[in-house]
Amino acid sequence: MRGKYVIAGIGNTAFGKLGLDTVTLNVMACKAALEDAGVDKVDVDALLLKTPTSAKEILYGQKVAQAMGMQPRWGGAWDQGGAANLTLINIAMMAIETGQCEIALVSYADNPRSGNRQVYGRPRGNDAAYGWFSTAAGYGMIHRAHVAQYQTDPRAFGEFAIAVRKHGAQNPNAQLQKAISMDDYLASAWVVDPLRRDDCCLVSDGAAAVVVMSAEKARQLQVREPVPILGIGGAQESYDVHLRPCLTTTQAARSAKLAFEMAGVKPADISVAQIYDCFTITGLMTLEDYGFCDKGGVYEFVRDGQIQHGGRLPVNTSGGLLSETGTPGLPLVLEAVRQVRGSANLQVPDVRYSLVSNQGGTMHTHATMILGA
Repeated sequence: MRGKYVIAGIGNTAFGKLGLDTVTLNVMACKAALEDAGVDKVDVDALLLKTPTSAKEILYGQKVAQAMGMQPRWGGAWDQGGAANLTLINIAMMAIETGQCEIALVSYADNPRSGNRQVYGRPRGNDAAYGWFSTAAGYGMIHRAHVAQYQTDPRAFGEFAIAVRKHGAQNPNAQLQKAISMDDYLASAWVVDPLRRDDCCLVSDGAAAVVVMSAEKARQLQVREPVPILGIGGAQESYDVHLRPCLTTTQAARSAKLAFEMAGVKPADISVAQIYDCFTITGLMTLEDYGFCDKGGVYEFVRDGQIQHGGRLPVNTSGGLLSETGTPGLPLVLEAVRQVRGSANLQVPDVRYSLVSNQGGTMHTHATMILGA
């Protein structure tokens, strides 16, 4: 499968408070992706969508296809949290491999900033009676467990936030364009102890989309800038946070192993990484579980600007979820594609391998993808 499939086109909307419904946002992103690929919508025979986090709907995929004026023979909507985006690219590859379709559009849109963001603060089952509310509460427990087990320096979380916010501040399309210092990070307000405001991602309206096809099809259609998918993998944790025997490891390790083996590369080969950063703890643990550093050794890996542009492993070069957009996952794929194409705003020189991670729920689901020239 290595290099047999490509991302042929990418597209996105603006990010922020847009006041548009999710169907409209999906249509806008899909249109942009098709234009980038040079593909007509009538030639697309699969439309695969991540369901909106803030407002799920039945037959949502068919609703978006109707709004697009398309009749794809295959498609629908998928829910796996933020990991669904890479999973849908994986599904598109498998569908093409088995003859279900030839050209697939993968898209995700949501509008919690101007619509309904209550899903992020919802009560967590019966444990809500004891204060178990919100997405941040679960990540706060994981953050605290990591600090307890490895005596993680608070500055490790600050280094991650500083790097990503610095990159976002240099991205004219980012929702939040404001760099921070370590003093700013350490002084930022608590959201859920031990999470500070700058540990937490944005809440955004927006959409992103990609066109997936075989490398052979891309050659036939003379696609301008197809980017090969060298490796992809996924894994999941079914138990909720309070039922897990260990909170300091994730299924990222298993997901990454699949992707690295398919691509035939190692962590040291990666030129640039787009790491899912709904919270800083997510980014740090993903770097550990991917093998970029030992467990508990992430502060030494990220300190002194080593994950900033120009460092040993530039991370989230468009600003990630902490600065570019809180829209889960797919914008990270777009930046990974731009880095391979050589068209990124903060371009890393001589990119050979560009990595993306996606993660869903409270570190329930994970997906990994490696792109290359």
